[in-house]
Order: sequence, then structure tokens, then C-alpha cells
Amino acid sequence: MTATWQVVVHGRVQGIGYRAACVVEARRIGLSGWVRNRCDGSVEVIAHGEAAQLLALCEWMRQGPPGAQVSSCDIDKAWVAESPLKDFEQRVSI
Repeated sequence: MTATWQVVVHGRVQGIGYRAACVVEARRIGLSGWVRNRCDGSVEVIAHGEAAQLLALCEWMRQGPPGAQVSSCDIDKAWVAESPLKDFEQRVSI
């Protein structure tokens, strides 16, 4: 069964290529959705796919790319997408 999860990643996750690496990893796994920086210094991800795929992305997000120092990941498994998600993309920061 497919689901859409929101994940907010905290720590040293901006300015080190986290979003670009997340796009590559999510596409490799086969997910759709998006990633963006937030003004509080965190990174937000909305990902859609099968539970096993979502868990694999969350596992990767806990480490991130080289240079990341992830302190925590907040996962909302009840997220409802505002529109159909077709690919995985990097969005403008908020």
C-alpha cells in the first residue's frame, strides 16, 4: 500500500548538499515527492511510495550525505499530499 510521509530533518543539514543528495537517493529508491530547506535550518521532505521505500529513505535521511550531522528526524506518516506527486524534485526554500 502506498503512503505519503512528511519528514523534517534537524541538525547540520543546510549548505552541504543535503537536498540534492536526497533527490538522487529518493529517485534511486523509486519515490515521488519533494525536498526543500526551511527557514528554521531544517530540511523538509514529502515522499510518496510503498512503506518499504519510505523506510529506506528515512534510514538514509538519518545519515544524509557526507558533511551532514543529523540530530533528529520527525516523521509524520499521516501526511495528505496537496496534489499528485509524479517525480522527486528539489523545491524553493521557505
